[in-house]
Amino acid sequence: MSGFADVHDPVMRDRIVDLLRPALQRPGSVYVDGTLGLAGHARAILEACPEARLVGIDRDLDAHEVARERLGDLADRATLVHAVYDELADVLADLGIGSVQAILLDLGLSSLQIDRAERGFAYRVDAPLDMRMNQSAGTTAADFLNSASAKEISQVLSWYGEERFSDRIARAVVAERERAPFTTSARLVDVISGAIPAAARHTGGHPAKRTFQALRIEVNRELAALEGVLPAGVAALAVGGRMAVLSYHSLEDRLVKRTFAAGASDRAPRNLPVVPENLKAELRLLTRGAERPTEEETAANPRAASARLRVAERVREAA
Repeated sequence: MSGFADVHDPVMRDRIVDLLRPALQRPGSVYVDGTLGLAGHARAILEACPEARLVGIDRDLDAHEVARERLGDLADRATLVHAVYDELADVLADLGIGSVQAILLDLGLSSLQIDRAERGFAYRVDAPLDMRMNQSAGTTAADFLNSASAKEISQVLSWYGEERFSDRIARAVVAERERAPFTTSARLVDVISGAIPAAARHTGGHPAKRTFQALRIEVNRELAALEGVLPAGVAALAVGGRMAVLSYHSLEDRLVKRTFAAGASDRAPRNLPVVPENLKAELRLLTRGAERPTEEETAANPRAASARLRVAERVREAA
C-alpha cells in the first residue's frame, strides 16, 4: 500500500487549513477528521497546527493502515478509530473528549477506494460489484441489485443519482439478473448503456456515472450517516470551534446548507424587539454560500471539480 504515498493533494487543502487553523492554536486542541481516508487533510492540518491532536475516523480498515503510514512522525499525535462518522458522539465519549475545536468531513471517495479496482467503485474497469467502504460488514452493490425490486432500484437511482432513466435501467437490471446474478461491474455498465437511449449516452459524462454514485450511496447509507453526523458535529464543537464539510453533489450539499443555516439563525419570533440570549444563533457561517475549488486546482485534479465547501463556527453554547 505504500504506493499511495504520492497521491495528489487533497481537495481544497490550503483553504481548509486556513479556515480551521484559527480554532486549533491552543495546547490540547482536538481536530476530528471524520473521513480520514489517506490522511492528506489530516497531515496538512497537524503540520500547520502543532498544538493540535487528531481523532481520525474511517469505516475503511485499509485506510487506517495507509493513513498511519502517511502521517509518519505525526502519528504520535493521532488516535485512529474504526467507525462510521455518524458514530461521532460515541467515539468522543469513549475517548473521554467532551468537546472539540475542529471537525472536517470530506464526503468524496478517497483515492484508495477509487484506484483499487477490486473495491468495485469505478465503472471504467471490470471488478467485483462491492462498493462497501467497510468491507467487513454490510450488503454489497451486487446483493442489492440481485434482490431489490425494480421499483426499489429505480427509486435509489432517481433519489441518489438523479438518473433520468432510472425506470429503464431498473427494469433492464431485473430482466438481466434472471439470466444470471450480477457479480461484476462491466456487466452492469453494459446493461446501463443498453437501457439508456442512444442520444443520451453521449451527454452528461459516462452513462454509468449516476447509477454507480447512487449504488455507492445506498450501499454505504451515506446520506443517512450525513444526516446523523451534522447535528452531532455541531453539538460537539466548543465555542470558537469550526466545522468544515466538503460535499460533491447537491443532495449532500443541501443537507449541509440546511443544518448550518438553521444553526446560524436566531430561533426567536421575528417580531421580538430583542432576541433573548438563549434564542440567538449558535453558529456563524465562515463561507459565503458554498466555496468551489479554483480553476487551477480543478485542472490539476479533475476529481475536485464538483466539490463544494461550507464552514461554520460555533459562537455560543447551545441553549
